[in-house]
Order: sequence, then structure tokens, then C-alpha cells
Amino acid sequence: DFQLDDELVEKLEQFFTVVPKLYGVKVKTINVSSGFRCTQHDKNVGGSGTGQHTLGKAADYTIILEDGSTLVSWKVCIAAQEIGFPGIARINDTHTHSDVRDVGKWYGDETKGNGSVTDDFYKYFNMPKEAEAMKKGIDVSLYQETIDWKKVSVDFAIIKAGQKDYTDRCYEQNYAGAVNAGVPIGAYWYGEAKTVEAAKREADCFIERLSGKKFAYPVYYDVEGDMLNLDSKTLTAIVKAFLERVEAAGYWVGLYMSGYPMHDLIGKEVLSRFALWVADTRGVQPSTYLGVSYGMWQYSWKGVISGIAGDVDLDYCYVDYPAQIKAKGLNGYGKQPDKPPEKPETDAGIEVEMTVNGKKYGGTLKPI
Repeated sequence: DFQLDDELVEKLEQFFTVVPKLYGVKVKTINVSSGFRCTQHDKNVGGSGTGQHTLGKAADYTIILEDGSTLVSWKVCIAAQEIGFPGIARINDTHTHSDVRDVGKWYGDETKGNGSVTDDFYKYFNMPKEAEAMKKGIDVSLYQETIDWKKVSVDFAIIKAGQKDYTDRCYEQNYAGAVNAGVPIGAYWYGEAKTVEAAKREADCFIERLSGKKFAYPVYYDVEGDMLNLDSKTLTAIVKAFLERVEAAGYWVGLYMSGYPMHDLIGKEVLSRFALWVADTRGVQPSTYLGVSYGMWQYSWKGVISGIAGDVDLDYCYVDYPAQIKAKGLNGYGKQPDKPPEKPETDAGIEVEMTVNGKKYGGTLKPI
């Protein structure tokens, strides 16, 4: 008989609270594929016969989310680091190893070999920590119906303003609800334009909806659907026309697209010029292939957020947009007033008159 180490079990159970905190998704089950191993079995599967599995201190497992999907292993490794496992390894995209060894720390990536590869999975997987100003947010539209914004705990939200020539029916209530709850917001317009002239008309509709409101985050052109059937030259011209027109109206503008269409269809002159918001829900941070700088990553379409019924899109933001937008007086904030001149010292500028050897002299005293 054997018993799994109590600390191992306790740490595995912490995934149920740590994963929602880190990624905004709920854990359904943790499936352990390998726990305790006898010496011979450990050798049969490539182990030393004396490793952590033979001591009941290790588990190989997958984390299944409420929507039935498997949490990608690199995210599990980061969560395991937060929990405090001294031994962690990515086995493959879905399976992870964790152990509670008594001595030392070992962070491995078995897809690269069997050695320890890092002392910090955040750095190894190019994932900023919150301490590095990464913000967690959501994007919403009529599909979320009525939102209880007082219960929504996020750093920012991007709300749909509309598409074609009409307003998203939840736009006004989402704007008011987020503002009243103190949630910084941006906005987006779902594109349908097939010509430059149509893009300009969409831009004018967007500007009309933005007018009179303030947005601490950029306002984006959402390019997907049938627009992706256009050739690169045509689509680039359409996107450029829309963004430039909204920008000229006093807004910090950006482009939302899935990573590969963005990379393949949009010209570099646009990608390097405007803010980028990249959608990629495969669990791989898009900086590994996009090749240009981006400010936001939509990493899930299956988020669970208090105050919202059903699924919601989840985002990371890596840029302090509010500070820059407000400093530039964009997005409805207006230019910041010039700093008033400093008042002179109270004892400066005193006029005096004196007599020396029968002659009068006058002047202004300055403090020294």
C-alpha cells in the first residue's frame, strides 16, 4: 500500500482557485495520468526508478476546464509556479508534471529535453507578470446582454459600438455601466466594408457614436468575417482609410484581427503605424510569430467573469494606454491645460527708497 504525499494533493487542489485568478476560466477536473509508480514501472516509462513518482511526491496530469477544453501546459506551468511546486515540467501541450521534492527546484520543458530550463516560467514563456503592468480585461457586446458592472472585476473593458451603420443595442448601457463602476474602457467597430469609400462611411458612423464620450483605451476597427476574403492590397487600403479617418477626429485608433490574417493580409505600413489587438485562443502568446509590436492579446472566448452571464472574451494589455491617451488629450479627454505660472515669493519685488550722503536712491529688493 502507499499514500500520495499530502502536500502534493493540497497543492493540486489549489489549481481550482489559482487558475481562475490568473486566466479567468474555471477548472472542472484535474486528471492525473501518473501518480505513484513502483520502481520497475518508473524505469519502464523512462524514469530512474528512484524519482519523485516512486516516493508518491509527483503527478503527471491535465487540467480540464468547465467548457471541456484542456488548459494548455505552459499556462499550467505558470499556475504551478504561483502555487509553489518546487518541481514543474511541461510534458507536451496538454500534460504537465509537478512534484513536491524535498530539496532543490527543477523547472523543465520535456519537449526540449530532460534538463531544468529556467528559474521562472513567466520569463521562459514570455509572459509578463502583473508587476510589469500587464492588465487583464474583457471585450463585450450585445451577446453578453445585461451586465452587472458593479460585480465585474477587471482592469479594463472594450465595448462594441456598432457595425455597418447601426449601434450595438447594448452600447449605451455598457458605456454607462462601465463608467459608473469605474472600469476604464475602449470601443470597437465591427467592419463590413469592401471598399475604401465604405470604410470611410463606417468610420464616420463610429465617430458619431464616440462623440461626447471618453475612452481611456484605444478605439479599434474589428476586421474579420467576409472582409478576410479580400486581397491584401484592397484590405490594407480599407483598414488604413478607416483608421486614418477616426484618428483625424482625435482618437487613438487600433486594429483588431486574428494573428495570421493580420500578419498575412495587412501591410507593414499599417501594422507598424497603429495599435494592434491580436486574437489567438490557442494558448500561445502571439509575439512568437507576429513580427511586429502589439498592445493587446485576446486569449480566450470562453471566460467566466462575475456579473456576466455566459462566456466572455478575455484580454491582456501590455501598454499603459490610459496615461498616454490622457496626456495627449485624445479620445474625448481634451488637451491638458498648461501649468499656471508660479506666483512670486511674497517678499519679492519690494520697492525701497533710501538717502545716502544727501542723495536719494530707489530700487527693488530681491530675496537672497
